[in-house]
Amino acid sequence: MEIGLEGEPFLPSRLEPILEAEEEPIPESAISDHDIQDPCAPGPSAAHFSQPRNTIHRCKTAPALAAMRESKSGPGRLSKPSSDSSSIIRQAFFLLFLYLTLGVVIYSFNRDNFSGFETHAVVDALYFCIVTMCTIGYGDIAPLTPATKVFACVFVLENMILTSIQVGGAAAAGRGFSARNYIVDVEKGRMRIRLKVGLALGVVVLCIGTGTMMLYFLENFDWIDSVYLSVMSVTTVGYGDKAFKTLPGRLFAAIWLLFSTLAVARAFLYLAEARIDKRHRRITKWVLHREITVEDLLAADVNHNGFISKSEYVIYKLKEMGKIGENDILQICNQFNKLDPNNSGKITLPDLLENYRL
Repeated sequence: MEIGLEGEPFLPSRLEPILEAEEEPIPESAISDHDIQDPCAPGPSAAHFSQPRNTIHRCKTAPALAAMRESKSGPGRLSKPSSDSSSIIRQAFFLLFLYLTLGVVIYSFNRDNFSGFETHAVVDALYFCIVTMCTIGYGDIAPLTPATKVFACVFVLENMILTSIQVGGAAAAGRGFSARNYIVDVEKGRMRIRLKVGLALGVVVLCIGTGTMMLYFLENFDWIDSVYLSVMSVTTVGYGDKAFKTLPGRLFAAIWLLFSTLAVARAFLYLAEARIDKRHRRITKWVLHREITVEDLLAADVNHNGFISKSEYVIYKLKEMGKIGENDILQICNQFNKLDPNNSGKITLPDLLENYRL
């Protein structure tokens, strides 16, 4: 028996092919006396005849709306991961505010220990912090005493340290510790991104240590000046107040600066990759563990045949994960059509041989 849809919300437009309208009314002249039944007799009720003539009825094979509602509001349904771009922006602004505030306060209390022309205490402090943070290093304001040089080194490295802690701590949260799983992704058989970040930062520290030792022995700097110039060189700040002046020192710097600059760039690349990888893993987990709905069936049914094939399901899930897009699928389909000149839907050995002859 057909079920009326009075009071029910309309289904999506893609469900229209499986819905059918009520049959056309029969003219009164074609109805004989024996066709009219008593309303009290078993069969269709009087209310059935009082329905509007344009009422839409559900086909017997159509999915029930109640089942659709239950699938949407089920207790085990996973919610889609929200974009963390807003939280990243808030964290970035908070860290930038903290970073600049600390630099301005320390500079303001040590103005006499920095070289350069003074204008306004707060403006000069903010100017020095921004120039240092952006690794520009004009050199018009530079630290003079050992204490301010140490502050400049810490200030330059602080941004990298805070970023690595933020990314590494977020990626390691929410799972039990295992030395093997922490280093290598056993399921995928590859090194985890957090280990890449750690190794890249370790190479940066090694470059700073190597530069410090060579400056101490080749340029005869003291330890503080050696660390200071090494950090400013590796991070590409370079205030210009210290430099390599001996022949062995400059030969070493020609190789050391090239390698250390690439190491810093690779460290920042891995930090950005770790943030993106964290986002992708959350989306992949949601896609693989959520229940399929009627809307998913309609969206994945590319051939509009009422069911999802294995290939359609794989393509739909890959699109949800963001692995592929519509343009990627179109390019692959165009390539397939070139290899299938007969439009048979298959690539056979004769097709390949013919393609090679062309």
